[in-house]
Amino acid sequence: MIRTARLVMRPARADDVAPMHAVLSHPVAMRYWSTAPHQEVAETEAWIASMIGAHARGESADDCILELDGRVIGKAGFWRDPELGYILHPDVHGRGLMQEALSALLDRAFSMRRLPRATADVDPRNAASRRLLERLGFVQTGSARATFNVGGQWCDSVFYALDAAAWWRRAR
Repeated sequence: MIRTARLVMRPARADDVAPMHAVLSHPVAMRYWSTAPHQEVAETEAWIASMIGAHARGESADDCILELDGRVIGKAGFWRDPELGYILHPDVHGRGLMQEALSALLDRAFSMRRLPRATADVDPRNAASRRLLERLGFVQTGSARATFNVGGQWCDSVFYALDAAAWWRRAR
């Protein structure tokens, strides 16, 4: 568990299905995600079960459910080292919560877990996510066309990376 000024970041639990379904079924939240919005709760149940299983096997260190004032608002973390993934319910967009969450996760990954770098794969249309990564010190390392087929539409990717040394050098 990680605590920040406003967030509790913890492993997924079975009772996260309903609040995460509210996120993963929301068309705005899922606009740039690698899959279509969840139509059925069973999709979210499988997603949460996968997250719980990966954590139990030690395969997804620091992949966390995010809580704000006791309410589940999304997820952030290293779903597969060294790649970050994150999503928030639109109700809490624009409040700096994901920057707070990712900063804590990067601190932990680079200090305690000694990861040499972190990466992210972003839909190039997701300007807010790209700005967030750049504020955190990530640099674009490449791009690729037609990397995800979401609901019959091919989406592209922009790749970002941040190495531990650059993280510790940046002004805080």
